[in-house]
Amino acid sequence: MKYAGMPFGMWALFAGSFQKQLTAVLGYDADTAKAITKKAKPQYRQIIRRLPEFEKADRFKMNLVNCAMTGAFVLSMPQRPEVDRLTDYYAKAMMTKPMQWFCRKSGKREFTAKDIAAMKATTALKAADRNPYSWNMEFYEYPDGSGYEGRFTKYQVSAVSASDVLKRNTDSLCCAVENDVFASLPQDSLLDELGNGVGR
Repeated sequence: MKYAGMPFGMWALFAGSFQKQLTAVLGYDADTAKAITKKAKPQYRQIIRRLPEFEKADRFKMNLVNCAMTGAFVLSMPQRPEVDRLTDYYAKAMMTKPMQWFCRKSGKREFTAKDIAAMKATTALKAADRNPYSWNMEFYEYPDGSGYEGRFTKYQVSAVSASDVLKRNTDSLCCAVENDVFASLPQDSLLDELGNGVGR
C-alpha cells in the first residue's frame, strides 16, 4: 500500500492524539511519549508498505490503516500494555473532536437510500475474496421491515497480528473499542464507514 493518501492523512490527523494519550492514559512522561511517536512513524510506514493496495470501492481500507497505526505505536512502546489499557488508549486517541463529528455525520446517513445502496455495493464487491486484509459483508434486511444490518462473513484484522504487527488479540481489541467508544454516542450516530462490524 502506498503511504501517500489516506495513510499519510491518518498520521497527520491522529499522531498528535496518539502521542498525547501515551501520557494521559499510559503514564509515559512527555519526553518518552515524544520518543515513542518518533519511533512509531517509520514503523507505521513500514507496515503500510507491506500491505496490499485496496480496491477503490473498498470501504474498509481505513480499518486497516487504523490498525497499522495502533500497531506501530504498540511496537514502539518500551512495554506493551495489557489489552484493557490498550483499548482505553486507542479509544481516547481516536476519539478526537473531528472524529466525533465524523461519526455523527455518518450516523445521519443510516437508513437512507444512499446508505442502503452503499451497503449493497459492498456486499457485491466481496473484496476479501481478493484481499486478505479486507472484509466481506452481506446486506440483511429484517423480515418485518424494521431495518437492516451488515453481517460479516470475512473479517481479517487478525491477519495484521499474524504478520507481527500486533501480537495481541486484535479482534477483541477492536470490538471492545467499537462497543465502548460508540456506546456513548446517540443511537443515530452509530459507526458506519469506520470499524463497522470489526471483530464480529
